[in-house]
Amino acid sequence: MNSQKVPQKALEDIKINIKIKIAAIWASFMFFYIYVDYFHLYMPGSIEDILAGKVFTFDISYVFLLIAMIGVAIPALMIFLSVALPAKVNRWTNIIVATVYIPYMLFNLAGVAWAHMYFAAAVEVVLLLLIIGYAWKWPKQES
Repeated sequence: MNSQKVPQKALEDIKINIKIKIAAIWASFMFFYIYVDYFHLYMPGSIEDILAGKVFTFDISYVFLLIAMIGVAIPALMIFLSVALPAKVNRWTNIIVATVYIPYMLFNLAGVAWAHMYFAAAVEVVLLLLIIGYAWKWPKQES
């Protein structure tokens, strides 16, 4: 019997640019952000409240919808900006925006919150902390 070992090939681990990593985290964050609102529509009374012109304790108005759109637009744009901005601006923009969004995401738990909302908030906060961590440790370049 032949006891020679067949050489194993190691999996290739390609180094991913920090900008791509952060953009991917923002994209993941956006899926959770959008789906929490989408799944909220399935909670009893949500559709009735919307038809009555209310979201949580807020009246649905053009100002409310504009503020809500800005709240969604910022992290959506961060996907692009994380790739497009120069490193120094990129680093601080990601740190600041992710830091501001942590309490903003936790505010979504005010009022009636179900298990899926707590789960999503936990994942969103972890993703935002990853963004802050990657941006904080942004690789330095030799001059």
